[in-house]
Amino acid sequence: MYRLTGLLGTGAIALTMALTPAVAAELEVPGIYEQSVARGDRVALGRSFYQAGRFAEAAAAWQAAAQTYANKGDRENQALSLSYLSLAYQELGQWDGASSAVAASIEILRSGKAQVEAILLGQALNTQGSILLARGKAQEALETWKRAESLYQEAADETGVLGSKINQARALQSLGFYRRAEGQLLEAAAQMDDMPDSAVKVNGLRSLSIALQVVGKIKASQEILTESLQVAQRIGATAEVSRTLLSLGNAAVDLQKTDEALGYFQRASQAAINPEDRRLAQLNQLRVHVKLQQWQQASALVEKLPSELWVLTPSRMAIESTVNWAESVLQMERQGQQIDWSGTNRLLAAAVRSAQTIQDGRAEAQALAKWGQLYAQNGQSSEAIDLTQQSLNIAQNLQAADLVAIAAGQLGRELVKLGRREEAIASYSQAVTALQSLRQDMAAINREVQFDFRETVEPVYRELVRLLLPPLDREDQEVSQENLQQARELIESLQLAELDNFFREACLDATTVAIDRIDPKATAIYPIILSDRLAVIVSSPDRPLSYYATPSSQAQIENTLKEFIIQISPLYDEADRLQLSQTIYDWLLRPAEAAGELAGTETLVFVLDGILRNVPMAALHDGKQYLVEKYNLALSPGLQLIETRSPESAEMSLIVGGLSAARQGFSALPQVEKELAEISQKFPAQVLLNEEFTRNTVVEQVDKNQSRIVHLATHGQFSSKAEDTFLLTWDSRLQVQELDSLLQRRAITEVGAIELLVLSACETAAGDDRAVLGLAGIAVKSGARSTLATLWRVRDRSTALFMTEFYQQLQTPGVTKAAAMRRAQLALLADPEYSEPFFWAPFVLVGSWL
Repeated sequence: MYRLTGLLGTGAIALTMALTPAVAAELEVPGIYEQSVARGDRVALGRSFYQAGRFAEAAAAWQAAAQTYANKGDRENQALSLSYLSLAYQELGQWDGASSAVAASIEILRSGKAQVEAILLGQALNTQGSILLARGKAQEALETWKRAESLYQEAADETGVLGSKINQARALQSLGFYRRAEGQLLEAAAQMDDMPDSAVKVNGLRSLSIALQVVGKIKASQEILTESLQVAQRIGATAEVSRTLLSLGNAAVDLQKTDEALGYFQRASQAAINPEDRRLAQLNQLRVHVKLQQWQQASALVEKLPSELWVLTPSRMAIESTVNWAESVLQMERQGQQIDWSGTNRLLAAAVRSAQTIQDGRAEAQALAKWGQLYAQNGQSSEAIDLTQQSLNIAQNLQAADLVAIAAGQLGRELVKLGRREEAIASYSQAVTALQSLRQDMAAINREVQFDFRETVEPVYRELVRLLLPPLDREDQEVSQENLQQARELIESLQLAELDNFFREACLDATTVAIDRIDPKATAIYPIILSDRLAVIVSSPDRPLSYYATPSSQAQIENTLKEFIIQISPLYDEADRLQLSQTIYDWLLRPAEAAGELAGTETLVFVLDGILRNVPMAALHDGKQYLVEKYNLALSPGLQLIETRSPESAEMSLIVGGLSAARQGFSALPQVEKELAEISQKFPAQVLLNEEFTRNTVVEQVDKNQSRIVHLATHGQFSSKAEDTFLLTWDSRLQVQELDSLLQRRAITEVGAIELLVLSACETAAGDDRAVLGLAGIAVKSGARSTLATLWRVRDRSTALFMTEFYQQLQTPGVTKAAAMRRAQLALLADPEYSEPFFWAPFVLVGSWL
């Protein structure tokens, strides 16, 4: 879905503070811009076009300016014009031209010695860094921005230094150095504190807030934006007040605080001193009204905005405004509201013509895709396909993967409607390829075209899987191994994409691994919830992949699963629970057992999808016994995330920490003290209890202690949002993003990687149907080969009994982690006090089961 930020410049260059034309009058070399304006030359004209979103005309003006200054021998203004020209080319997707222009600018300035030339060279290097990063050359971008920072330091240009530091954080994030990126941003924030209040500081703080969002620090970003707003208000920068309020609104949307976001957008609209800023605020208001289903307010804006959109001068911002308005209108129609189809059609047609007039391919592709969506929603598939294909062709020529993903996915949906299955598979495959190429940028993508994972990304993967499998009316049709293999890889890729979306960063570069390469006695089960069925792919060692499905709507499947999760409570009738349990068993396992697929299997490894992650597999029942009574069980976010080497044998020793006392508004856990005492009496352990269980102490022990098992018995929460997934320590909360700095770095030291992370007393966030993503997230980010946790919090005493038995079994030679967990669960099952699945079923092992 599209979204407007109101920030100056696009996401690709907004952080290149020292050269963004929208704020360049305050950020660049004193005197040069004033000279240009005084002479009425093409540099100033190019700025006007650029700020209006007319990038082709800006490029033409700056190209002419560069030639004029070259003829006059004015090397400084020639270099400045070329640097600006590169920015315009970037906006137009003309990357070769952008690279050539900035390289020419750098070549002119490289021999200069004066302060002015040093600053101009720094600006050109900043622009070059943006091009390198956009082309996937993050390391080269980082080095380029470091050189820019040095030049700014030599010239005593604090603003330039700040912009270069923020840019370096972008490169570090792309390289996977998230903590270093955060350090750069904190350094930039400290530098910003020392700056006097000015419009430059307001814009700098906004740029800093974008960079913080990129590394997933949404709340910190919001705090920086609040400071930016306060500075703007103190200096009376009225225009900046509106734009910062708009950014605060978008940050609130990211935090799912829609009412708060609406307030910011309304204030931004009231504070706006020009029609453009007011329109941006109103478009964002409309988006939130639609999300909250506030139809009266939404309808008023839908009727009001077209009169403003019709009179706009052609520009990218004008076209994107129309596209965003149309997106809200289409969403309203999908939710049963009546729309003026012909009026929307005319506006989108005008937007396409405007894009063609200003020669803006990116804007044209966006408008064509939305126009095609309008026809699709009106049931005119032929016209929809034609318009969407035009959008796709332009996006491919621009090598704009984000636009390719949108258009190809949309084209696939329309081809399915017409029964053109093979063409639809090709289109969806193209969309998936584009999405996978965007992994590093999925969360940090240009904020004007922000992907919504559940609306845009996830359905593409699921629909392609559905198309690769036999139609329900031809279930007897044999499915090829090639299709099954591709479907299995798509399911794995979807798991990775969800984790990327969870962390707002690409988690790992991984390749699919066959189950028999990990464990010849394990079978992997891949259930995936599709629109018309629950599909299951089974991967057993030395056997072809197999497939079976249960025809049912997604809603029916999910309702059954939700009901079973509720029925797990001992308060409900056992007979009803067993009936639901057997139904799900029949869906996931009965056909595989009947076909002999599980013969010789000791461990079942589930790669679970959607709400299935909340279902305790151990509690499934075949009519005679529970699944845990037959197999060892493990969960995996994907076999590609499993370490294939065998665990190192070593004497079992533990780092054991936890809280029994009430802290930070959380209740006491009285049994934790007994749990830690029982573990430490039986095994060598470094115990950190209550006051000793601080963040710094945990860091120190993990860094230095040779123990390969970390056991944390403390309050914690798994959530579908990384910022709400945490573990409680005596003095703070340990966020999931911080776990890599605590645990992953061990893997590259002599101490060695963590073998097992055990989380006792954690629970999933209430009302969050994707909260178990947080558990998978902790498992991936911890760097531990395996993570043991619970799907919900159970009684302290039964947990203590389970943990003691688990570690006792783990000491037995030849017993895997999954087998030790199963034996501990069976011990609780055999205890009349804890025989209900509620007590033993929530324990899950994520990652390596060996």
